[in-house]
Amino acid sequence: MNRLKKFLPEFRLYLCNNWINRIPSHTLRLWYYRKIMKFKIGKDSSILMRCTFDAAEGFEMGNNSVINANCRIDTRYKIIIGNNVSVSANVIILTAEHDMNDFMKDNNFNPTIISDYVWIGTNAMILPDVHINMGAVVAAGAVVTKNVEERDVVAGVPATTIKKRNENYKKYKLKYRRLFQ
Repeated sequence: MNRLKKFLPEFRLYLCNNWINRIPSHTLRLWYYRKIMKFKIGKDSSILMRCTFDAAEGFEMGNNSVINANCRIDTRYKIIIGNNVSVSANVIILTAEHDMNDFMKDNNFNPTIISDYVWIGTNAMILPDVHINMGAVVAAGAVVTKNVEERDVVAGVPATTIKKRNENYKKYKLKYRRLFQ
């Protein structure tokens, strides 16, 4: 019985990351993510193919948001993504980190929060305990190590503010579901 308790959650995650994420149907993938993985995913939101997750639960995404292909989402703790958020391909969002001075110590887990109307560019990495505020933009390849203020555009390693986004960002509504994606 004890083995089964360890096996079932790992098997659910294995199915998610090796089979379900390759099914070219948004409807089937979202059903699995909502019902089996216990993710809270809003209306008209999408998670494209080949995204991987580190655990069940711990994930919330608002309405009209999209996570593009090949993203790694570390759901070992809480990740909250708002409405009308665009996460580009190959993005990594983390919630856990190791103490580099004491590897035997348990991971430090902290939430990662991405507010409404945020745009995250390809190959960006969002580290734990970061809040990306409303309307911010994370440039492609940026590594976000600290909070990003509202409408800030950040770039670089580590990410720093390079300018402000104009206020027109609230006019768009994402609805992104390509066939076979």
